[in-house]
Amino acid sequence: MTGKVVLKMVAGQNEGDVHSYSERAVCIIGRAADCNIMLPDDRAHRTVSRYHCMLDINPPAIRIRDFGSLNGTFVNGEKIGQRGRGQTPEQGAALAQQEYDLNQDDEIRMGNTVIRVEIEQPEQAPVTAVAAAPETSIPTGVDDARDIINLLLGQVDNGNRRLAGVKGYSVVRELGAGTMGAVYLATRDTDGAQCALKIMLPRVAATEEATSMFLRETQNTRALHHANIVRLDEAGFADGLFYLTMEYCDGRNVEELMRRKGGRLSLVDSAEIILQALDGLIYAHAAPIPYVKLVTGGIVPGRGLIHRDIKPSNLFLSGSGNARATKIGDFGLAKAFDAAGLGGQSATGAVAGTPAFMPRQQVVNFKYARPEVDVWAMAATFYNMLTGAYPRDFSSGKDPWLVALQTQRVPIRQRNPAVPAALAEVLDTALMDEPGIAMKTAAELKKALVDAL
Repeated sequence: MTGKVVLKMVAGQNEGDVHSYSERAVCIIGRAADCNIMLPDDRAHRTVSRYHCMLDINPPAIRIRDFGSLNGTFVNGEKIGQRGRGQTPEQGAALAQQEYDLNQDDEIRMGNTVIRVEIEQPEQAPVTAVAAAPETSIPTGVDDARDIINLLLGQVDNGNRRLAGVKGYSVVRELGAGTMGAVYLATRDTDGAQCALKIMLPRVAATEEATSMFLRETQNTRALHHANIVRLDEAGFADGLFYLTMEYCDGRNVEELMRRKGGRLSLVDSAEIILQALDGLIYAHAAPIPYVKLVTGGIVPGRGLIHRDIKPSNLFLSGSGNARATKIGDFGLAKAFDAAGLGGQSATGAVAGTPAFMPRQQVVNFKYARPEVDVWAMAATFYNMLTGAYPRDFSSGKDPWLVALQTQRVPIRQRNPAVPAALAEVLDTALMDEPGIAMKTAAELKKALVDAL
């Protein structure tokens, strides 16, 4: 098992309620109806805010963050956050934006409600000694990642069967690096064929259950075969890290193209990119996949894979001119990595870009996985390409999670008046997410865009 976090309501009107988490989750607590844990509305005193605080749960780890609440959040009697006199919730949360680790038997108090934290540690030993090392010993920098991949490639010739997926490849250069690892351009020794070799470094010990869960998800991605989706060829785990070989896109990604073009793209370029990406999305949302987990825990074949992380940096370009193709990359992999508990505890919402391409349904429910979340994110990506801005106003000094929870999109013509009125109407509609997401399918969005263009 990966561990479990149990939240027991030990005081207040909800006393006796129990909430249990055995997978990665973001839990929002407050008196708003869409909170994961909804607390009673004390109309006389309003001691609990609509969106009071957030728990980032990655069993067995758990962190808490106050949302600039009016009356404060307390852990073991110590105040960890509260907005000042005259401040809005957004201003109060933005000033702090601090997260605190919680431990066994810690008590959280909001008004009259007290929640006790109980933590069940994982019983299973890590797969390898490297994976079992403390979090700080796992390398995250570019140089460290390069050293590791060179070490792994050197082991291939020594008969390490777990590295069969990269046998016969040589690394040419690094393509990019981030907090979870790095991506390299590699060539096949026999014919010079190119691929992208991605190394993902778990931030916590990789248990057998977590490893199996993530590798099972990669099988779903490998089942996708479409001209507008980056092909995943091989995936494996060895010596404490995950590796993936995938189709190499020589045009890099849309975020980099936007940077080269001064921050935003022309209508012609943006439309070409988004319509091709929507073709890939239409296919993926109906494609047969080998592994679907039932609520009972069983695994069966199914249809449709949700990306859950559509954004410009995950749209890749291949070829040039009339032959240029847009391909959706990282199809569900980053989210699967995080959901398996391998991403560790990072500062939730420390960067505005985290919730910038999420509809509020995903902010409220980390595991919300319906096709419409990708549709909303694709519309947000088109908006971003045309304006250089996010649909919501993530200006400095505002907590990004509260912005996503409490504000609506800014009409696109306020950002870029040159956007045609018919197109603006489609995007403004597609980016509605309250009470529900307006456009449910990628095909619906594509047809509306084609008609408007």
